[in-house]
Amino acid sequence: MLILHCPYCGVDADETDLHAGGEAHLKRFGPDSGDEEFENYLFMRENPKGVHFERWRHAYGCGKWFLAARCTATLEVFGTYSAQTTEPPQDIKDAISAKRPGWAWGDLS
Repeated sequence: MLILHCPYCGVDADETDLHAGGEAHLKRFGPDSGDEEFENYLFMRENPKGVHFERWRHAYGCGKWFLAARCTATLEVFGTYSAQTTEPPQDIKDAISAKRPGWAWGDLS
C-alpha cells in the first residue's frame, strides 16, 4: 500500500486517506494562449515507469494538496513537499539521484 507523509499536518497517510490529482509541475498558460498550448496542457502527460512527480490531496485529513516524488514501478516514495513549490526541493532531487544515478526527467533533473 502506498503511504505518503502530508507535509502540512505531519500525518503518514495511506492511499485510502488520499486523493490522487495527476501530474505535478505542469505549465499552465493564460487566457491568450493558443489552441495547441491549451490542448497540451489538458491532454499531454508524462506516464513514466519510474520516478514521477504527482499531486495528492489529504482528503480524509487536513484536506490540503501537496506534491510527492515516487517511483511508479516500486511505489518507493522519495519525499513530499508543499503544493506551492514550483520545482522539487533539492534534497528530494538528491535522494532520487542517489538511488538512480543518471536520472533525468524533463527540466527537473
